[in-house]
Amino acid sequence: MSDEEASVPDDILTSAKTQLDQEEISLADNEEILHALSELTPVYENERSYFVLGNYDREPIRRLNLVVDRLNRRPDGYAFRMVDIRGEWDNSIQKFCLIADLVTYLVGVAEKDPSDFLVEQGLLVGTVEYFAKSYVLKREYEDEAHPFGWMQDGVFDLFAQEGRLYQWQTEDDLVDVAEKLP
Repeated sequence: MSDEEASVPDDILTSAKTQLDQEEISLADNEEILHALSELTPVYENERSYFVLGNYDREPIRRLNLVVDRLNRRPDGYAFRMVDIRGEWDNSIQKFCLIADLVTYLVGVAEKDPSDFLVEQGLLVGTVEYFAKSYVLKREYEDEAHPFGWMQDGVFDLFAQEGRLYQWQTEDDLVDVAEKLP
């Protein structure tokens, strides 16, 4: 067992290896995944972990970073973004699912700009386990009734029904709603 594998709890490592054995991936890909898992050690060391999703464009990523920073101020929490887990993955959905399986909470920061987390939103509502531990922080726009479109509005409605949709307009509002997360 490598030093990287030694820092990952045995049950998680065994589960990941079993899942990987069922898929046809190369030895190099397997090593890359194990290395990525070793970077997630803080997920196992803290009571709560937050996988923060959203837009990585210049301005929106600043707001993602605000949420990550606010959640990381909690003494028992660890928050991160997908880009914080290094490695060149051929399949970003595989990377997302592997990480989403491990964390306590998934937090989406929704803005109308392109490059949002649209694919992940589908996975959040299409997977019972992911939906149960997900929260969405949705930006509201004063001059627009439906800035996101009917498909995303449907996703937001599902989260609203469960009391896990928080709305914000300003960065101060975003920090406030991030404070309301469990």
